[in-house]
Amino acid sequence: MPLLFSSTRRKALLVGLAALCLAACDKPGAPVPKAEAPQAKFNAVDITGANYARKLALTDYNGKQRQLADFKGKILFVFFGFTQCPDVCPTTMAELAEVRKRLGADGERLQGVFVSVDPERDTPEVLKAYLQNMDPSFVGLRGSLEQTEATAQEFKVFYQKVPTKNGSYTMDHTAGAFVFDADGQVRLFVRYGMKVDELTADIRQLMAQAKR
Repeated sequence: MPLLFSSTRRKALLVGLAALCLAACDKPGAPVPKAEAPQAKFNAVDITGANYARKLALTDYNGKQRQLADFKGKILFVFFGFTQCPDVCPTTMAELAEVRKRLGADGERLQGVFVSVDPERDTPEVLKAYLQNMDPSFVGLRGSLEQTEATAQEFKVFYQKVPTKNGSYTMDHTAGAFVFDADGQVRLFVRYGMKVDELTADIRQLMAQAKR
């Protein structure tokens, strides 16, 4: 004898079948929304999205005009200093040279840039000799006094002349550095004194992000 269904039971059956169909569509193999990647954690200060350090247009020690776009594709380390600095500047650049060595072949993907806050004494010849003695790949940039001031303001970098007893002067300046990713976006502020292995780890992380 055939089974008879009331209209109410028929509706209930149809709803149940629809639910089974929907469940079947959710079997393994069906597209699943990708989970968001965890945010990167750096040893340096993460300044991703900062509204400063967006422009850099100065002349290198070979007389060539350089800007941030010239270094796109590399991890860029920008430091403001002066060649007669007794400690902070040579230490920072020497440590950056060590980071490049630790990176092995990937060291070629890390570009060091030294921006002089003392262009009166840091001539192109002086800058070139100073930096090539540390790492031949380093680029030294300088400009007029006005250009130097404008660049420092763009990066929110402090510097000023401090007279010395011998009638000369030294320079007080921001001791940290800025790191840009391969897309030319500022990402990190590196405080002076950061350990080399910590900086190396941060650079590796930015390089890994660039490969994704």
